[in-house]
Amino acid sequence: MTDGLGSSDGDAPRGGWRTATVSRVRRPLERSVELRLDVLDRIDHMAGQHYVVRLTAEDGYTAQRSYSVASAPDDPLVELLVERLDDGEVSTYLADVVEPGDELEVRGPIGGWFVWNGETQALLVAGGFGVVPFVAMIRHARALGRLDLLRVAVSSRTLAELPYADELVDAGALIVLTREARGIRPAGRLTALDLLPLWEPGQTAYVCGSGAFAEAASQLLVGMGFPANGVRVERFGPSGAPGGS
Repeated sequence: MTDGLGSSDGDAPRGGWRTATVSRVRRPLERSVELRLDVLDRIDHMAGQHYVVRLTAEDGYTAQRSYSVASAPDDPLVELLVERLDDGEVSTYLADVVEPGDELEVRGPIGGWFVWNGETQALLVAGGFGVVPFVAMIRHARALGRLDLLRVAVSSRTLAELPYADELVDAGALIVLTREARGIRPAGRLTALDLLPLWEPGQTAYVCGSGAFAEAASQLLVGMGFPANGVRVERFGPSGAPGGS
């Protein structure tokens, strides 16, 4: 779930239930699926928002999970990258069954706290699949010609397991790997020394990843001097939060 201090962005759009047609299915990484959705009567989203996907069985049983949007606001389609979890009711169906032309029930965009408006300086700190909403922010910044507003730090086990790795490299992201060396940096966790060169006055910090990563990264930022109300946190988990199962 998302958390943090401060108020939500009152200008963030919010959409109800819609029918989405699957336009494209790709599997860029092992145990993942990228879906491009054509949402009927789509409401434009802000970078950082998410969608709920709901599945309904023949007996009426429903399961739903939330997934962050990777596409930029000006993209006519909604792009979701779903991590396949073995015990995930929704993620296994999306990864193993869904094909182009299928229809899905979706609700969105949702969320007003973890959004970036394309006008302010931001430090983005992600772990693993937590990069997805930041990819939307990077794409939005590119469209605006304001990539200079973003500083990005990403942690992953290996480069092969990092979603959107090429796009993150092109955006100048700092990539820290915990299971293998990268360049002259040995394998290891993200540290305050990694983040300090990315700090600039007036930044808002965004942190996205697993509960453990989000807690550790937000503590690093506060320890560096970021005020608690200047750090926006989104935790991924199997309970229906963005990036759930």
